[in-house]
Amino acid sequence: MWKFDLPWMLALLPLPILVAWRAPPYRAMALAVRTPFFHEMAQAAGERPSPGGVHLRRNWLQWLLLPLAWALVVLAAARPVHVEAPITHETPARDLMLAIDLSQSMETTDFVSAATGERTDRLTAVKHVVADFIAKRRGDRIGLVVFGDAAYPQAPLTLDHDSVMILLDQMQIGMAGPRTALGDAIGLTVKLLADSKAPEKVLILLTDGNDTASKIPPDQAARIAKTHGLVIHTIGIGDANATGEDRVDLAALQRISSATGGRSYQAFGREQDLADVYTQLDRLTPERIKQDVYRPQTEYFWVPLGLALLIVAAYHLFAMLSAVVRGAAHGN
Repeated sequence: MWKFDLPWMLALLPLPILVAWRAPPYRAMALAVRTPFFHEMAQAAGERPSPGGVHLRRNWLQWLLLPLAWALVVLAAARPVHVEAPITHETPARDLMLAIDLSQSMETTDFVSAATGERTDRLTAVKHVVADFIAKRRGDRIGLVVFGDAAYPQAPLTLDHDSVMILLDQMQIGMAGPRTALGDAIGLTVKLLADSKAPEKVLILLTDGNDTASKIPPDQAARIAKTHGLVIHTIGIGDANATGEDRVDLAALQRISSATGGRSYQAFGREQDLADVYTQLDRLTPERIKQDVYRPQTEYFWVPLGLALLIVAAYHLFAMLSAVVRGAAHGN
């Protein structure tokens, strides 16, 4: 699509006509020699001079080229541009971190697979459900944090969800240590999201136990997360009636989510129950994509301006050559 950046400049097109019509002619006083036979000489030359004035004649080429050159100059001043097809740039509106417990208790085979109906360990069930969840979140930057004795980044925030899937599949029980460091997982996520420019930052924290190894208490970590605008949703997949480190602390998870404006869920025994939890989270945090539409423009003012200069230069070159030819003819 073509357009003018300064279309009002086209109003200058009739300016030469207005100047010729309304502006007074240029007059200048000069010394002259009075001759007794001036009118006879003018008549012999085919001229009709006005009293006191000198009338410069224009040839037909000037009458043709001057309006054309002026029109091209005005056209260049109006800044013609060609607008290209719109380019849409999509950027994620949310950064989503998934923190997954890899403590030794995750090898407990108390989950029933939704696909086969067989009993499977907790981590395998989590991998299946989280993989489906990631596949639905194409507009979010997603990262992984794993925790046991301490918390470690497993995948940085990225839109390359295929790579996140690979790193999710590579997670092994006990690779981060046998215990549970809930507070450290929250603290590490806050650190990883510190430079995030996303309008919304979310952490989904999944564990099957209670905090036994954190250097920072989970409640304090939650308060710090809130000051950084991080919303934490918690999922407890362990047995609340178990004892010791195997007992999932649902009350602590509830406090963490409440402190940051998130929600707390529990899923135990069936993979489908865990999938339902992630389905609720998917609805609670719908996919958001920020779209920036840009239409590149190419300037073409140089085309009419170059043509105008070329016309003026060509005319003067033609006039010089004509003068040389006439001079040579008179010399002969």
